[in-house]
Amino acid sequence: MKKLISLFFLLFLFVGAWCKSYPLRLLNHWDNPDGTVERGFAGRSIWKWEQIPSGKQAMPDSLRRRYDEYGKINHEFGINGTVLNNVNAKPQMLTSDMISKVAKIADILRVHGIKVYLSVNFASPKALGDLATADPLDSKVRLWWKKKCDEIYKKIPDFGGFLVKANSEGEPGPMDYGRTHVDGANMLAEALSPHCGIVMWRAFVYAANSSDRANQACEEFARYDGQFADNVIIQIKNGPIDFQPREPVSPLFFNLKKTKMMAEFQITQEYTGESIHTCYLAPMWKEFFRQIDAFNVPLEGIAGVANIGDTPNWTGNDMAMVNWYAFGRLSMESDTNSKEIAREFLKKAYTSDERFVEPVAQLLMLSREAVVDYMMPLGLHHIFAGGHHYGPEPWYAPRGSREDWLPRYYHRADSIGLGFNRSDHDEPCVAGNGGSNNVSQYPEPLSTLYNNVNTCPEDLLLWFHHVSWDYEMRNGLPLWDNLCYAYDRGVRQAEAFVDTWKSVKPYIDDSRYQHMLVRFERQAKDAWWWRDACLLYFQQFSKKPLPADSPAPRHTLKDLMAYRLRMDNYTAADMNKLP
Repeated sequence: MKKLISLFFLLFLFVGAWCKSYPLRLLNHWDNPDGTVERGFAGRSIWKWEQIPSGKQAMPDSLRRRYDEYGKINHEFGINGTVLNNVNAKPQMLTSDMISKVAKIADILRVHGIKVYLSVNFASPKALGDLATADPLDSKVRLWWKKKCDEIYKKIPDFGGFLVKANSEGEPGPMDYGRTHVDGANMLAEALSPHCGIVMWRAFVYAANSSDRANQACEEFARYDGQFADNVIIQIKNGPIDFQPREPVSPLFFNLKKTKMMAEFQITQEYTGESIHTCYLAPMWKEFFRQIDAFNVPLEGIAGVANIGDTPNWTGNDMAMVNWYAFGRLSMESDTNSKEIAREFLKKAYTSDERFVEPVAQLLMLSREAVVDYMMPLGLHHIFAGGHHYGPEPWYAPRGSREDWLPRYYHRADSIGLGFNRSDHDEPCVAGNGGSNNVSQYPEPLSTLYNNVNTCPEDLLLWFHHVSWDYEMRNGLPLWDNLCYAYDRGVRQAEAFVDTWKSVKPYIDDSRYQHMLVRFERQAKDAWWWRDACLLYFQQFSKKPLPADSPAPRHTLKDLMAYRLRMDNYTAADMNKLP
Protein backbone atom coordinates (compact mmCIF):
# COMPACT_ATOMS: atom_id res chain seq x y z
CA MET A 1 0.00 0.00 0.00
CA LYS A 2 2.85 2.39 0.90
CA LYS A 3 4.47 1.79 -2.49
CA LEU A 4 1.20 2.44 -4.36
CA ILE A 5 0.66 5.74 -2.56
CA SER A 6 4.26 6.80 -3.18
CA LEU A 7 3.92 5.94 -6.87
CA PHE A 8 0.74 8.00 -7.05
CA PHE A 9 2.56 10.91 -5.46
CA LEU A 10 5.37 10.78 -8.02
CA LEU A 11 2.94 10.57 -10.91
CA PHE A 12 0.96 13.46 -9.48
CA LEU A 13 4.01 15.71 -9.41
CA PHE A 14 4.65 15.17 -13.09
CA VAL A 15 1.06 15.77 -14.20
CA GLY A 16 0.64 19.21 -15.71
CA ALA A 17 4.33 19.97 -16.07
CA TRP A 18 4.96 22.00 -19.21
CA CYS A 19 7.38 24.54 -20.56
CA LYS A 20 7.07 27.99 -19.02
CA SER A 21 8.99 31.17 -19.58
CA TYR A 22 8.63 33.66 -16.74
CA PRO A 23 8.35 37.37 -17.62
CA LEU A 24 10.54 38.52 -14.72
CA ARG A 25 13.90 36.71 -14.61
CA LEU A 26 15.91 38.61 -12.04
CA LEU A 27 19.16 38.33 -10.18
CA ASN A 28 19.07 39.61 -6.60
CA HIS A 29 22.46 40.91 -5.54
CA TRP A 30 22.91 40.90 -1.76
CA ASP A 31 25.66 43.50 -2.19
CA ASN A 32 26.23 46.34 0.26
CA PRO A 33 27.41 49.91 -0.51
CA ASP A 34 30.68 49.24 1.35
CA GLY A 35 31.59 46.46 -1.11
CA THR A 36 30.79 43.49 1.11
CA VAL A 37 28.41 40.81 -0.11
CA GLU A 38 26.07 39.08 2.31
CA ARG A 39 26.26 35.31 1.72
CA GLY A 40 28.73 36.02 -1.05
CA PHE A 41 31.63 33.65 -1.65
CA ALA A 42 33.28 35.12 -4.74
CA GLY A 43 35.13 38.13 -3.41
CA ARG A 44 33.72 41.61 -2.99
CA SER A 45 30.89 43.32 -4.82
CA ILE A 46 31.19 43.97 -8.54
CA TRP A 47 29.48 47.32 -7.96
CA LYS A 48 32.37 49.64 -7.16
CA TRP A 49 30.30 52.57 -5.93
CA GLU A 50 33.32 54.53 -4.78
CA GLN A 51 34.72 54.42 -8.33
CA ILE A 52 31.49 55.25 -10.16
CA PRO A 53 31.10 59.02 -10.65
CA SER A 54 27.78 60.57 -9.72
CA GLY A 55 28.30 63.61 -11.92
CA LYS A 56 28.74 63.94 -15.69
CA GLN A 57 32.05 62.12 -15.77
CA ALA A 58 32.13 58.88 -17.72
CA MET A 59 32.25 55.48 -16.09
CA PRO A 60 35.88 54.27 -15.77
CA ASP A 61 36.75 52.01 -18.71
CA SER A 62 37.64 49.05 -16.49
CA LEU A 63 34.20 49.13 -14.85
CA ARG A 64 32.39 49.76 -18.11
CA ARG A 65 34.02 46.68 -19.65
CA ARG A 66 33.19 44.57 -16.60
CA TYR A 67 29.54 45.68 -16.49
CA ASP A 68 29.19 45.28 -20.23
CA GLU A 69 30.46 41.71 -19.92
CA TYR A 70 28.03 41.13 -17.03
CA GLY A 71 25.18 42.35 -19.23
CA LYS A 72 26.23 40.10 -22.13
CA ILE A 73 26.43 37.03 -19.88
CA ASN A 74 23.02 37.66 -18.35
CA HIS A 75 21.45 38.25 -21.74
CA GLU A 76 22.92 34.99 -23.02
CA PHE A 77 21.68 33.14 -19.93
CA GLY A 78 18.15 34.52 -20.31
CA ILE A 79 18.11 36.98 -17.39
CA ASN A 80 16.37 40.32 -17.97
CA GLY A 81 16.73 42.20 -14.69
CA THR A 82 19.01 42.75 -11.74
CA VAL A 83 18.45 44.11 -8.23
CA LEU A 84 21.74 45.82 -7.49
CA ASN A 85 21.80 45.82 -3.69
CA ASN A 86 21.10 43.78 -0.58
CA VAL A 87 17.56 43.14 0.65
CA ASN A 88 18.93 44.30 4.01
CA ALA A 89 19.05 47.66 2.30
CA LYS A 90 20.92 50.75 3.42
CA PRO A 91 18.96 54.02 3.17
CA GLN A 92 21.92 55.65 1.40
CA MET A 93 20.99 53.73 -1.78
CA LEU A 94 18.24 56.33 -2.31
CA THR A 95 20.41 59.43 -2.06
CA SER A 96 20.64 61.54 -5.19
CA ASP A 97 24.32 60.71 -5.63
CA MET A 98 23.66 56.96 -5.51
CA ILE A 99 20.73 57.21 -7.90
CA SER A 100 23.02 58.96 -10.39
CA LYS A 101 25.52 56.12 -10.06
CA VAL A 102 22.77 53.53 -10.52
CA ALA A 103 21.76 55.38 -13.68
CA LYS A 104 25.24 54.87 -15.14
CA ILE A 105 25.01 51.13 -14.54
CA ALA A 106 21.51 51.10 -16.05
CA ASP A 107 22.82 52.80 -19.19
CA ILE A 108 25.30 49.96 -19.75
CA LEU A 109 22.93 47.10 -18.95
CA ARG A 110 20.02 48.52 -20.96
CA VAL A 111 21.85 47.67 -24.19
CA HIS A 112 21.65 44.01 -23.21
CA GLY A 113 17.97 44.05 -22.29
CA ILE A 114 18.65 44.16 -18.54
CA LYS A 115 16.54 46.42 -16.31
CA VAL A 116 17.86 47.59 -12.96
CA TYR A 117 15.95 47.47 -9.68
CA LEU A 118 16.82 48.54 -6.14
CA SER A 119 16.18 47.06 -2.72
CA VAL A 120 14.89 49.84 -0.47
CA ASN A 121 14.94 50.37 3.25
CA PHE A 122 11.37 51.03 4.36
CA ALA A 123 12.51 53.67 6.86
CA SER A 124 14.37 55.72 4.22
CA PRO A 125 12.19 58.87 4.58
CA LYS A 126 13.12 58.98 8.26
CA ALA A 127 16.64 57.57 8.03
CA LEU A 128 17.74 60.10 5.41
CA GLY A 129 16.65 62.89 7.74
CA ASP A 130 13.79 64.23 5.67
CA LEU A 131 10.87 63.21 7.91
CA ALA A 132 10.19 62.23 11.50
CA THR A 133 8.33 59.08 10.50
CA ALA A 134 8.06 56.38 7.81
CA ASP A 135 4.40 55.56 8.56
CA PRO A 136 2.91 54.42 5.23
CA LEU A 137 -0.43 56.11 5.99
CA ASP A 138 1.19 59.49 6.64
CA SER A 139 0.54 61.82 3.69
CA LYS A 140 4.02 63.35 3.94
CA VAL A 141 5.61 59.91 3.75
CA ARG A 142 3.53 59.00 0.70
CA LEU A 143 4.56 62.26 -0.95
CA TRP A 144 8.24 61.59 -0.11
CA TRP A 145 8.11 58.24 -1.92
CA LYS A 146 6.29 59.79 -4.88
CA LYS A 147 8.97 62.46 -5.27
CA LYS A 148 11.73 59.88 -4.85
CA CYS A 149 10.24 57.72 -7.60
CA ASP A 150 9.91 60.77 -9.86
CA GLU A 151 13.60 61.51 -9.25
CA ILE A 152 14.64 57.93 -10.05
CA TYR A 153 12.64 57.72 -13.28
CA LYS A 154 13.91 61.08 -14.47
CA LYS A 155 17.42 59.55 -14.45
CA ILE A 156 16.44 55.94 -15.26
CA PRO A 157 13.32 55.95 -17.46
CA ASP A 158 13.13 52.14 -17.59
CA PHE A 159 13.82 51.55 -13.90
CA GLY A 160 12.13 48.30 -12.85
CA GLY A 161 11.02 49.01 -9.30
CA PHE A 162 11.68 48.12 -5.68
CA LEU A 163 12.46 44.92 -3.77
CA VAL A 164 11.48 45.18 -0.10
CA LYS A 165 12.37 43.20 3.01
CA ALA A 166 10.17 44.65 5.75
CA ASN A 167 9.61 43.69 9.39
CA SER A 168 11.90 40.70 9.05
CA GLU A 169 15.08 39.98 11.02
CA GLY A 170 15.17 43.49 12.42
CA GLU A 171 14.51 45.39 9.19
CA PRO A 172 12.03 48.30 9.47
CA GLY A 173 8.55 48.05 8.01
CA PRO A 174 4.94 49.15 8.25
CA MET A 175 4.27 47.05 11.34
CA ASP A 176 6.55 49.44 13.26
CA TYR A 177 3.62 51.87 13.01
CA GLY A 178 0.81 49.41 13.61
CA ARG A 179 0.19 49.06 9.87
CA THR A 180 0.10 45.98 7.64
CA HIS A 181 2.12 44.56 4.78
CA VAL A 182 -0.70 45.70 2.51
CA ASP A 183 -0.36 49.29 3.74
CA GLY A 184 3.38 49.30 3.15
CA ALA A 185 3.42 47.55 -0.21
CA ASN A 186 0.51 49.53 -1.64
CA MET A 187 2.06 52.84 -0.61
CA LEU A 188 5.18 52.05 -2.63
CA ALA A 189 3.06 50.66 -5.46
CA GLU A 190 1.16 53.94 -5.60
CA ALA A 191 4.41 55.90 -5.98
CA LEU A 192 5.72 53.57 -8.70
CA SER A 193 2.48 53.09 -10.62
CA PRO A 194 2.67 56.22 -12.85
CA HIS A 195 6.03 54.93 -14.09
CA CYS A 196 4.91 51.30 -14.57
CA GLY A 197 7.24 50.18 -11.78
CA ILE A 198 6.64 47.16 -9.55
CA VAL A 199 7.02 46.33 -5.87
CA MET A 200 8.47 42.91 -5.02
CA TRP A 201 7.51 42.46 -1.37
CA ARG A 202 9.34 39.57 0.27
CA ALA A 203 7.34 37.02 2.26
CA PHE A 204 10.38 36.05 4.37
CA VAL A 205 8.83 37.30 7.59
CA TYR A 206 8.87 35.34 10.82
CA ALA A 207 8.64 35.98 14.54
CA ALA A 208 10.72 34.43 17.30
CA ASN A 209 7.77 33.11 19.28
CA SER A 210 6.07 30.85 16.74
CA SER A 211 5.68 27.13 17.33
CA ASP A 212 6.75 26.48 13.72
CA ARG A 213 8.64 28.91 11.53
CA ALA A 214 7.45 26.95 8.47
CA ASN A 215 3.87 28.11 9.18
CA GLN A 216 4.55 31.80 9.39
CA ALA A 217 4.51 32.96 5.78
CA CYS A 218 0.97 31.63 5.35
CA GLU A 219 -0.11 32.94 8.72
CA GLU A 220 1.20 36.39 7.82
CA PHE A 221 0.16 36.76 4.19
CA ALA A 222 -2.78 34.49 3.35
CA ARG A 223 -5.20 36.79 5.20
CA TYR A 224 -4.28 39.65 2.85
CA ASP A 225 -4.94 37.72 -0.35
CA GLY A 226 -6.57 40.00 -2.92
CA GLN A 227 -5.75 43.24 -1.07
CA PHE A 228 -2.43 44.08 -2.72
CA ALA A 229 -2.22 46.56 -5.59
CA ASP A 230 -1.91 45.19 -9.09
CA ASN A 231 1.76 46.18 -9.35
CA VAL A 232 2.69 44.38 -6.11
CA ILE A 233 4.25 40.92 -6.34
CA ILE A 234 4.84 38.81 -3.24
CA GLN A 235 8.31 37.26 -3.54
CA ILE A 236 8.37 33.86 -1.82
CA LYS A 237 11.37 31.63 -1.12
CA ASN A 238 11.05 28.24 -2.83
CA GLY A 239 10.80 26.50 0.55
CA PRO A 240 9.20 27.52 3.86
CA ILE A 241 12.40 27.84 5.91
CA ASP A 242 15.53 29.23 4.25
CA PHE A 243 17.09 27.76 1.09
CA GLN A 244 17.83 24.37 2.64
CA PRO A 245 19.46 21.64 0.50
CA ARG A 246 16.03 19.99 0.40
CA GLU A 247 12.69 21.54 1.37
CA PRO A 248 9.09 21.02 0.36
CA VAL A 249 7.58 23.85 -1.66
CA SER A 250 6.53 26.79 0.49
CA PRO A 251 2.80 26.36 1.20
CA LEU A 252 2.23 30.07 0.62
CA PHE A 253 2.32 29.40 -3.13
CA PHE A 254 -0.88 27.36 -2.72
CA ASN A 255 -2.65 29.87 -0.46
CA LEU A 256 -2.50 33.10 -2.45
CA LYS A 257 -5.23 32.88 -5.09
CA LYS A 258 -5.76 36.56 -5.91
CA THR A 259 -2.25 37.92 -5.40
CA LYS A 260 0.67 38.04 -7.81
CA MET A 261 3.63 35.91 -6.77
CA MET A 262 7.20 35.22 -7.79
CA ALA A 263 9.64 32.60 -6.53
CA GLU A 264 13.00 33.29 -4.93
CA PHE A 265 15.85 30.80 -5.35
CA GLN A 266 19.34 31.04 -3.91
CA ILE A 267 22.01 30.65 -6.56
CA THR A 268 24.77 31.49 -4.09
CA GLN A 269 25.55 28.39 -2.05
CA GLU A 270 24.97 29.64 1.48
CA TYR A 271 23.74 26.24 2.65
CA THR A 272 25.29 23.94 0.05
CA GLY A 273 29.03 24.32 0.53
CA GLU A 274 29.64 27.94 -0.43
CA SER A 275 32.34 28.39 -3.10
CA ILE A 276 34.02 25.10 -2.22
CA HIS A 277 31.51 22.28 -2.72
CA THR A 278 30.09 21.46 -6.12
CA CYS A 279 26.32 21.29 -5.85
CA TYR A 280 24.37 21.58 -9.09
CA LEU A 281 21.07 23.19 -8.13
CA ALA A 282 19.00 22.64 -11.28
CA PRO A 283 17.56 19.32 -9.98
CA MET A 284 16.39 21.11 -6.82
CA TRP A 285 14.72 23.85 -8.82
CA LYS A 286 13.12 21.30 -11.13
CA GLU A 287 11.48 19.68 -8.09
CA PHE A 288 9.94 23.06 -7.32
CA PHE A 289 8.71 23.69 -10.87
CA ARG A 290 7.15 20.24 -11.17
CA GLN A 291 5.09 20.71 -8.04
CA ILE A 292 3.81 24.22 -8.69
CA ASP A 293 3.01 23.26 -12.27
CA ALA A 294 1.08 20.22 -11.04
CA PHE A 295 -1.17 22.65 -9.14
CA ASN A 296 -1.22 25.29 -11.90
CA VAL A 297 0.31 27.92 -9.62
CA PRO A 298 0.83 31.11 -11.66
CA LEU A 299 4.08 33.02 -11.20
CA GLU A 300 5.04 36.45 -12.47
CA GLY A 301 8.71 35.69 -12.30
CA ILE A 302 11.74 34.04 -10.73
CA ALA A 303 14.41 35.76 -8.64
CA GLY A 304 17.78 34.23 -7.86
CA VAL A 305 20.15 35.41 -5.12
CA ALA A 306 23.33 35.93 -7.12
CA ASN A 307 26.60 34.06 -6.57
CA ILE A 308 28.63 36.75 -8.32
CA GLY A 309 31.62 38.70 -7.02
CA ASP A 310 34.68 40.53 -8.28
CA THR A 311 36.84 37.42 -8.68
CA PRO A 312 38.12 36.96 -12.25
CA ASN A 313 35.91 33.89 -12.77
CA TRP A 314 32.84 35.74 -11.36
CA THR A 315 31.71 32.97 -8.98
CA GLY A 316 34.81 31.98 -7.00
CA ASN A 317 34.43 28.35 -8.01
CA ASP A 318 34.65 27.70 -11.76
CA MET A 319 31.92 25.07 -11.57
CA ALA A 320 29.56 27.32 -9.57
CA MET A 321 28.76 29.32 -12.69
CA VAL A 322 26.66 26.35 -13.80
CA ASN A 323 24.05 27.43 -11.24
CA TRP A 324 23.93 30.99 -12.60
CA TYR A 325 23.52 29.52 -16.07
CA ALA A 326 20.92 26.96 -14.99
CA PHE A 327 18.88 29.62 -13.21
CA GLY A 328 18.62 31.65 -16.39
CA ARG A 329 17.86 28.64 -18.58
CA LEU A 330 15.10 27.34 -16.31
CA SER A 331 13.51 30.75 -15.88
CA MET A 332 13.31 30.89 -19.69
CA GLU A 333 12.25 27.25 -20.22
CA SER A 334 11.27 25.54 -16.98
CA ASP A 335 10.95 22.09 -18.55
CA THR A 336 14.52 22.03 -19.89
CA ASN A 337 16.33 18.85 -18.90
CA SER A 338 18.81 19.38 -16.05
CA LYS A 339 21.49 17.21 -17.62
CA GLU A 340 21.17 18.96 -20.95
CA ILE A 341 21.70 22.30 -19.18
CA ALA A 342 24.80 20.85 -17.50
CA ARG A 343 26.13 19.59 -20.82
CA GLU A 344 25.52 22.97 -22.47
CA PHE A 345 27.38 24.75 -19.71
CA LEU A 346 30.38 22.40 -19.77
CA LYS A 347 30.73 22.79 -23.53
CA LYS A 348 30.61 26.58 -23.23
CA ALA A 349 32.86 26.85 -20.19
CA TYR A 350 35.36 24.01 -20.73
CA THR A 351 35.42 21.86 -23.85
CA SER A 352 33.08 19.99 -26.17
CA ASP A 353 35.15 16.82 -25.83
CA GLU A 354 32.67 14.13 -24.77
CA ARG A 355 35.37 12.39 -22.76
CA PHE A 356 35.12 15.39 -20.43
CA VAL A 357 31.51 16.50 -20.90
CA GLU A 358 29.69 13.25 -20.22
CA PRO A 359 31.40 12.17 -16.96
CA VAL A 360 31.38 15.70 -15.51
CA ALA A 361 27.74 16.23 -16.48
CA GLN A 362 26.93 13.01 -14.65
CA LEU A 363 28.95 14.26 -11.66
CA LEU A 364 26.88 17.43 -11.63
CA MET A 365 23.65 15.46 -11.80
CA LEU A 366 24.66 13.45 -8.72
CA SER A 367 26.06 16.37 -6.74
CA ARG A 368 22.95 17.87 -5.14
CA GLU A 369 21.72 14.51 -3.85
CA ALA A 370 25.21 13.79 -2.50
CA VAL A 371 25.17 17.09 -0.59
CA VAL A 372 21.76 16.24 0.90
CA ASP A 373 23.03 12.78 1.93
CA TYR A 374 26.19 13.92 3.70
CA MET A 375 24.61 17.05 5.23
CA MET A 376 20.93 16.49 6.08
CA PRO A 377 19.23 13.39 4.65
CA LEU A 378 15.65 12.18 5.13
CA GLY A 379 14.24 15.67 5.65
CA LEU A 380 16.65 16.95 8.30
CA HIS A 381 17.23 20.68 7.94
CA HIS A 382 19.04 23.71 9.33
CA ILE A 383 21.62 21.91 11.47
CA PHE A 384 24.45 24.13 10.24
CA ALA A 385 27.14 25.92 12.17
CA GLY A 386 26.02 29.27 13.49
CA GLY A 387 26.75 32.35 11.45
CA HIS A 388 28.58 31.10 8.39
CA HIS A 389 26.46 27.97 7.71
CA TYR A 390 29.45 26.15 6.21
CA GLY A 391 29.88 23.15 8.47
CA PRO A 392 27.78 20.98 10.79
CA GLU A 393 26.84 21.97 14.33
CA PRO A 394 23.66 20.13 15.34
CA TRP A 395 24.62 21.06 18.92
CA TYR A 396 24.97 24.82 18.27
CA ALA A 397 23.19 26.66 21.11
CA PRO A 398 24.96 29.77 22.43
CA ARG A 399 23.36 31.32 25.48
CA GLY A 400 20.71 33.92 24.72
CA SER A 401 20.11 32.90 21.10
CA ARG A 402 16.67 32.82 19.54
CA GLU A 403 15.33 29.28 19.64
CA ASP A 404 14.36 29.29 15.94
CA TRP A 405 17.97 30.08 15.04
CA LEU A 406 19.22 26.91 16.73
CA PRO A 407 19.55 23.47 15.13
CA ARG A 408 17.71 21.74 17.98
CA TYR A 409 14.59 23.69 17.04
CA TYR A 410 14.60 21.81 13.74
CA HIS A 411 16.02 18.34 14.43
CA ARG A 412 14.33 17.82 17.84
CA ALA A 413 16.44 14.77 18.63
CA ASP A 414 15.50 12.94 21.83
CA SER A 415 15.67 9.42 23.23
CA ILE A 416 12.55 8.44 21.31
CA GLY A 417 13.39 9.70 17.87
CA LEU A 418 14.26 12.49 15.46
CA GLY A 419 12.49 15.10 13.35
CA PHE A 420 9.98 17.97 13.48
CA ASN A 421 6.33 16.98 13.94
CA ARG A 422 4.42 19.09 11.43
CA SER A 423 1.43 16.73 11.32
CA ASP A 424 -2.04 17.43 12.73
CA HIS A 425 -1.63 14.93 15.57
CA ASP A 426 0.62 13.98 18.47
CA GLU A 427 3.67 11.84 17.79
CA PRO A 428 5.88 10.10 20.38
CA CYS A 429 8.54 12.39 21.76
CA VAL A 430 10.05 13.21 25.13
CA ALA A 431 8.43 16.66 25.26
CA GLY A 432 5.04 15.26 24.31
CA ASN A 433 4.36 18.16 21.96
CA GLY A 434 1.68 17.87 19.30
CA GLY A 435 2.20 18.59 15.63
CA SER A 436 2.33 22.12 14.27
CA ASN A 437 -0.27 21.21 11.61
CA ASN A 438 1.88 22.70 8.88
CA VAL A 439 0.48 19.94 6.65
CA SER A 440 -2.92 21.70 6.65
CA GLN A 441 -1.41 24.58 4.64
CA TYR A 442 -0.89 22.22 1.68
CA PRO A 443 -3.62 21.28 -0.81
CA GLU A 444 -4.82 17.73 -1.31
CA PRO A 445 -3.44 15.20 -1.94
CA LEU A 446 -0.25 16.67 -0.45
CA SER A 447 -1.81 17.43 2.93
CA THR A 448 -2.96 13.86 3.51
CA LEU A 449 0.22 12.42 2.04
CA TYR A 450 2.54 14.50 4.26
CA ASN A 451 0.36 14.02 7.34
CA ASN A 452 0.77 10.25 7.49
CA VAL A 453 4.22 9.01 8.52
CA ASN A 454 3.67 5.87 6.44
CA THR A 455 2.93 7.75 3.20
CA CYS A 456 5.13 10.82 3.61
CA PRO A 457 7.93 10.80 0.99
CA GLU A 458 10.96 9.47 2.79
CA ASP A 459 13.20 12.25 1.56
CA LEU A 460 10.97 14.62 3.61
CA LEU A 461 10.19 12.22 6.46
CA LEU A 462 11.99 14.12 9.22
CA TRP A 463 10.73 17.44 7.89
CA PHE A 464 7.14 16.49 8.66
CA HIS A 465 7.44 13.87 11.43
CA HIS A 466 9.18 13.05 14.68
CA VAL A 467 10.10 9.46 13.93
CA SER A 468 11.16 6.69 16.29
CA TRP A 469 14.74 5.49 15.95
CA ASP A 470 13.30 2.01 15.42
CA TYR A 471 10.68 3.04 12.85
CA GLU A 472 10.76 0.56 9.98
CA MET A 473 11.21 2.34 6.67
CA ARG A 474 10.18 1.00 3.28
CA ASN A 475 13.38 -0.96 2.78
CA GLY A 476 12.68 -2.89 5.98
CA LEU A 477 15.47 -1.22 7.97
CA PRO A 478 15.00 1.06 10.98
CA LEU A 479 15.34 4.85 10.76
CA TRP A 480 18.70 4.82 12.55
CA ASP A 481 20.27 2.41 10.07
CA ASN A 482 18.87 4.36 7.12
CA LEU A 483 20.23 7.59 8.56
CA CYS A 484 23.69 6.05 8.88
CA TYR A 485 23.58 4.60 5.38
CA ALA A 486 22.49 7.93 3.89
CA TYR A 487 25.47 9.71 5.43
CA ASP A 488 27.74 6.87 4.28
CA ARG A 489 26.35 7.14 0.75
CA GLY A 490 27.05 10.86 0.67
CA VAL A 491 30.64 10.36 1.73
CA ARG A 492 31.22 7.68 -0.91
CA GLN A 493 29.74 9.92 -3.59
CA ALA A 494 31.87 12.90 -2.60
CA GLU A 495 34.98 10.70 -2.72
CA ALA A 496 33.91 9.40 -6.13
CA PHE A 497 33.77 12.98 -7.43
CA VAL A 498 37.51 13.28 -6.79
CA ASP A 499 38.15 10.17 -8.88
CA THR A 500 35.89 11.42 -11.67
CA TRP A 501 37.66 14.75 -11.78
CA LYS A 502 41.08 13.10 -11.86
CA SER A 503 39.92 10.98 -14.81
CA VAL A 504 39.23 14.06 -16.97
CA LYS A 505 42.59 15.76 -16.32
CA PRO A 506 43.87 15.20 -19.88
CA TYR A 507 41.02 17.21 -21.43
CA ILE A 508 41.40 20.63 -19.75
CA ASP A 509 44.24 22.99 -18.89
CA ASP A 510 46.16 22.32 -15.70
CA SER A 511 45.24 25.60 -13.99
CA ARG A 512 41.51 24.94 -14.19
CA TYR A 513 42.03 21.30 -13.32
CA GLN A 514 43.94 22.19 -10.13
CA HIS A 515 41.43 24.91 -9.23
CA MET A 516 38.65 22.32 -8.98
CA LEU A 517 40.73 19.38 -7.73
CA VAL A 518 41.50 21.10 -4.42
CA ARG A 519 37.79 21.84 -4.02
CA PHE A 520 36.65 18.30 -4.76
CA GLU A 521 39.23 16.97 -2.30
CA ARG A 522 38.01 19.47 0.31
CA GLN A 523 34.41 18.47 -0.38
CA ALA A 524 35.20 14.81 0.25
CA LYS A 525 36.96 15.70 3.48
CA ASP A 526 34.02 17.86 4.54
CA ALA A 527 31.61 15.02 3.81
CA TRP A 528 33.35 12.98 6.50
CA TRP A 529 33.21 15.98 8.83
CA TRP A 530 29.45 16.28 8.30
CA ARG A 531 28.84 12.55 8.56
CA ASP A 532 30.80 12.04 11.77
CA ALA A 533 29.49 15.19 13.46
CA CYS A 534 25.84 14.36 12.81
CA LEU A 535 25.92 10.62 13.46
CA LEU A 536 28.01 10.90 16.63
CA TYR A 537 25.79 13.68 17.94
CA PHE A 538 22.52 11.86 17.19
CA GLN A 539 23.97 8.62 18.55
CA GLN A 540 23.88 10.24 21.99
CA PHE A 541 20.08 10.13 21.70
CA SER A 542 19.54 6.90 19.77
CA LYS A 543 21.95 4.89 21.98
CA LYS A 544 22.47 2.61 18.99
CA PRO A 545 25.69 1.39 17.38
CA LEU A 546 26.50 2.14 13.79
CA PRO A 547 25.52 -0.73 11.48
CA ALA A 548 28.22 -3.38 11.18
CA ASP A 549 28.99 -2.40 7.57
CA SER A 550 29.12 1.32 8.33
CA PRO A 551 32.69 2.64 8.58
CA ALA A 552 34.12 3.82 11.87
CA PRO A 553 34.19 7.60 12.40
CA ARG A 554 37.38 9.47 11.59
CA HIS A 555 36.76 12.05 14.31
CA THR A 556 35.59 12.09 17.91
CA LEU A 557 32.52 14.06 18.92
CA LYS A 558 34.58 15.89 21.54
CA ASP A 559 37.06 17.12 18.92
CA LEU A 560 34.30 18.13 16.52
CA MET A 561 32.37 20.05 19.15
CA ALA A 562 35.52 21.88 20.21
CA TYR A 563 36.35 22.95 16.66
CA ARG A 564 35.52 26.50 15.57
CA LEU A 565 35.83 27.38 11.90
CA ARG A 566 36.55 31.04 11.24
CA MET A 567 35.07 32.10 7.91
CA ASP A 568 35.84 35.81 8.14
CA ASN A 569 39.34 35.38 6.67
CA TYR A 570 38.89 31.96 5.14
CA THR A 571 40.21 31.34 1.64
CA ALA A 572 40.73 28.33 -0.60
CA ALA A 573 44.39 28.31 0.44
CA ASP A 574 43.30 27.50 4.01
CA MET A 575 41.39 24.34 3.05
CA ASN A 576 43.87 21.86 4.50
CA LYS A 577 43.80 23.62 7.87
CA LEU A 578 40.23 22.45 8.44
CA PRO A 579 39.59 19.26 10.45
